[in-house]
Amino acid sequence: MKKPWTKKKRIFFAVLNSALALAALVFLGLTLLLSRQLSGQQAAERWQGESELAFTQLSCYLPVDKKIGLEQVYTFRTAILTKLKEAAVEEESGSLFADAWSTTGKVTASTSLGKSEVSAIAVGGRFFDFHPIRLISGSYISESDLMKDRVLLDEDLAWLLFGGTDLQGLELQINGAPFVVAGVIEREQDFASKKAYTAGMGLYMSFDAYAALEETAGINCYELVMAEPVDGFALSFAKEKFPIGQGEIIQNSGRFSFENRVKLLGKFGSRSMQTLGVVYPYWENAARCVEDWCALFTFLALFASVLPVVTVAVITVRYIRRGKNKVEEDLLPSLKDRTQEAIRVRQRRRWEKKHGMHEE
Repeated sequence: MKKPWTKKKRIFFAVLNSALALAALVFLGLTLLLSRQLSGQQAAERWQGESELAFTQLSCYLPVDKKIGLEQVYTFRTAILTKLKEAAVEEESGSLFADAWSTTGKVTASTSLGKSEVSAIAVGGRFFDFHPIRLISGSYISESDLMKDRVLLDEDLAWLLFGGTDLQGLELQINGAPFVVAGVIEREQDFASKKAYTAGMGLYMSFDAYAALEETAGINCYELVMAEPVDGFALSFAKEKFPIGQGEIIQNSGRFSFENRVKLLGKFGSRSMQTLGVVYPYWENAARCVEDWCALFTFLALFASVLPVVTVAVITVRYIRRGKNKVEEDLLPSLKDRTQEAIRVRQRRRWEKKHGMHEE
């Protein structure tokens, strides 16, 4: 015979369930908070704005032994417009797609105050629409710049070369060639980007300018925001038309969704195995770091919610059974008695009528 639960046991069980349910909500909240930290993963949302047409963000990472040039980028741009036209997606002021490209390398930056070999990220297209790094002073460089000799310095390099950060218009040398400071940026301060960026002080410069300094320069990262009239439209098109080779195409949009986090849990262990020969830029490594943490918090939230969910289910079943027993023990017998009484009354009246007995 089972011993009835004491009041203390019931209170403990209720507190335990409440604590686990609260923990599950906290883990889910942390997941949501982390997934919103990386502005570089939200370009599609910014590009879509108030439009009813959905957009998707993709990142294409080429293997180290196969970089592409601007000619292939321009060919792919033409293919995008053709595909959107075939899909009958109407263009509104050229807003159906945006792209950016980049590569990384080392250059020597110098002024009369200092000199150092630094990390260079050579960019093109609308790179800073995808990566709105905070400006301390000056302005971004862009594809529309007539002169390609403008560069962005990070804060550490600005102090080394000039001893300050308000530097727009000042000159410096990069690999012996003259350049002009467009502005100074602050590196991303979220925990994942700080962990992922390990290249030290550096600068951003035009891909065209970098290619003029390094003849073997090529694009190893291409990013795209594209109209998505149906689910999977942009990713399918990119896999078909972009010259990715043995590289990797990642759909940034929705990568932190619950469904993707659960899928990531299923890849635990194998995810760290890299067989494509791709070197990710720091912003992709930061995104993968956040994905791992989001997957972990999702697992903890699911684990913490098991007992509360089971408890609610058991209590619900018990109440249903109690209700059923109540019906069977109280309501049904009463209804049965009333029904039987009504039948007897009708039978009595029929008998009286048959034998000529009726009330005066």
